[in-house]
Amino acid sequence: MPDKSFKPLFSIPVIVAALGYFVDIYDLLLFSIVRKPSLSSLGVTEENLLSQGEFLLQVQMAGLLIGGIIWGIMGDKKGRLSVLFGSILLYSLSNLANGFVVNTTQYAALRFIAGIGLAGELGAGITLVSESLPTRLRGYGTTLVATVGLFGAVVANFVVKLSDWRTAFFIGGGLGLLLLLARVSVFESGIFLKIKEQHVARGNFLMLFSNTTRLKKFLGCIFIGTPIWYVIGVLIFASPEIAQALNVVGEIKSGDAVMWSYIGLAAGDISSGLLSQYMKSRKKVVLIFIGITLVFVILYLFTPEVSIIQFYVECFLLGFGAGYWALFVTIAAEQFGTNLRSTVATSVPNFIRGTVVPITLLFQYFRGYTSVIYGALWVGLLTIVIALLAFTAIDETFHHDLNFIEKD
Repeated sequence: MPDKSFKPLFSIPVIVAALGYFVDIYDLLLFSIVRKPSLSSLGVTEENLLSQGEFLLQVQMAGLLIGGIIWGIMGDKKGRLSVLFGSILLYSLSNLANGFVVNTTQYAALRFIAGIGLAGELGAGITLVSESLPTRLRGYGTTLVATVGLFGAVVANFVVKLSDWRTAFFIGGGLGLLLLLARVSVFESGIFLKIKEQHVARGNFLMLFSNTTRLKKFLGCIFIGTPIWYVIGVLIFASPEIAQALNVVGEIKSGDAVMWSYIGLAAGDISSGLLSQYMKSRKKVVLIFIGITLVFVILYLFTPEVSIIQFYVECFLLGFGAGYWALFVTIAAEQFGTNLRSTVATSVPNFIRGTVVPITLLFQYFRGYTSVIYGALWVGLLTIVIALLAFTAIDETFHHDLNFIEKD
């Protein structure tokens, strides 16, 4: 009689992947939370806090983009565990060093290195969990990983409130090094070990471009996520400036905006994951949440003179609408064979994080000709259109058996 229990959801690979993503999000979002106090203490003037912060965010995301390719290929060539160990060691040491910076040049260099390290965590974890769990539990497993991980932003905000920005970086690096000890007990994916014994090309990034169908699916997996990082990289990152333009009553703090949006993301990830299991579809739920995001973007940008509480509620709603991150990464992992799965699952979320660079540049351009509000609106509408076009390029993967390979 087949096992119908949920016990595999609480296996060591799932728990460790969830904790790893928790530390990943803590470190990834920490800069957004400490942007203003850290840059101010380094001598950046008030009028340059947003532009200098955007530059450092772009540098960090460029590191994520490069790291996504490196770690993804390594995950298919050397194994999922090599990425889980290597990436967390790199970003942990980088964040420890980040606590000692004395100028913005050092800050930028370390955010770039940390970005490379952060790039490997989610994709390797989702790949390992997807390959370790039975088909009926994959959606639950990846939802659990993402939900636990997203609360890293909440903890980061409280750490900053209770300490200073340098201490917050030290804590992030220390948490990462502690996690390395927990990973000693994690075992490699059985599906990967089987294919490792075969003479099959693994981790060949160029295979994604050698076949039109594969390329369309790869690009589709990337661009369905553009609204997610538009919400995080523009609307939440620039929340103090947007709130000022909307004449919000009171001071909006970046850390609180990040915290409430990530609580919303966690709620959205739980909801989208459970809805996907109920509807037995990944694609339909992604489409629903893209629509929800559009509605909440309009609400956020065109509701003036609200209270601080109302504004943070809108940040929560934005996060909820963008809360299909776990589903987005799961789709990427399920689209491709075992010999390319880590390459795709690791590079896709980091490619979409990397789109923060052109998205923020577009935001700068549009707001220079219009205003902060309308600049954010036009960029948001563009990301929604791109996501809807990308939606047509991906397959429904809910029932996919992952034990297959991509052929040349």
